[in-house]
Amino acid sequence: MGDAVDAILGQWARTRPDVDVSPMGVIGRVSRASRLLERGVKEFLAEHGLEAWEFDMLATLLRNEADSMCMKDLSAAAMVSPGALTNRMDHLVERGLVDRWPAPDNRRMTLVALTDEGRRVANDILERHAANEARLLSGLTPADRDTLAGLLRKLLVSLGDTGRPE
Repeated sequence: MGDAVDAILGQWARTRPDVDVSPMGVIGRVSRASRLLERGVKEFLAEHGLEAWEFDMLATLLRNEADSMCMKDLSAAAMVSPGALTNRMDHLVERGLVDRWPAPDNRRMTLVALTDEGRRVANDILERHAANEARLLSGLTPADRDTLAGLLRKLLVSLGDTGRPE
């Protein structure tokens, strides 16, 4: 049983048998899997009235051990620019899902926290989101998932992704 990447690799083997295109097999599959998984997550969240970035912001705040986060730390954790984060927070404040305020000891710093409604929404969707992701990975056994996770971790570390979790 082959996939779309096998067809591409076969074309390269016929057209340029002198070039080792095997890395394309890995990168092509990671890229295609990423797009398909992202689509599955986005569709699921849309069914529950959330954009993927909204859930990402809510989840980041929910798993934070403190009651609030400064915008700078939230920007780093979410890997978005401060300007984009400000727009996202404006939207979430309007929806009543987060509050933000100046830090009492440093008025140049802005703190953000989930509202009660934001915490309810994040907690409500979390278990169903995890179940959806399990569904998306149902073609793999638990051992396959562990192996794949380990290999992807090794790849990410080799690419310099050693920062704190998002």
